[in-house]
Amino acid sequence: MLLLLTSIFLLHLTAIILLLISTAHNAWWIGKDYCTDIWKHCFYQNSSCEDIVYKDKEEYLQTVQAGMVLAVIFSCCGLLIFICQLFSLKKGNRFIFTGLFQLLSCLCVMTAASVYTVHFHYNDQSNGYGSSYILAWICFPLTLLSSIMYVILRKRE
Repeated sequence: MLLLLTSIFLLHLTAIILLLISTAHNAWWIGKDYCTDIWKHCFYQNSSCEDIVYKDKEEYLQTVQAGMVLAVIFSCCGLLIFICQLFSLKKGNRFIFTGLFQLLSCLCVMTAASVYTVHFHYNDQSNGYGSSYILAWICFPLTLLSSIMYVILRKRE
C-alpha cells in the first residue's frame, strides 16, 4: 500500500511540476526569431519581451491563461486534500474529493490547450508549437490518470 501511495503521490507531483512549467515557460509557439507563450512575446535578436496583443482574440487568450492557472490551483489543492485525507479518511473509503479536484484540473488543461489550438496560429505553417504547449497536452492524460487512480483507490491500514 505504501508503494502505491508513493507512486500516486509522485504522479501527482509530476503533473503539478509539468503544469507549472507549461504555464510559466515562454515556449507555446516557436518561430525562427521569436517565441510566444500565453503571457509574453519574446524576440531572440534583441532579448526583449512584450505583452501579447491579439486583436479580437483577447477573450480566447484570457481563457487559455485562466484555464492553465486554474489547472495548477486545482492540482495543488488536490494534493493538499490527498495529504489531509490520508490522515482523516476512514478505512475502506475512497479518495473521491481528491479525484474530483484532479478531474477539474484535467478539464481546465484540456480546455486551455484546445482553445489555444483552435484559435491561435492555425494559419501559420512556417513555425510550430513549442515545448510548453506539448507539456500542457502531456499534463492532460497525467491528470486524468491521476484522477481515475484516486477514485479507484481505497484507504487501507
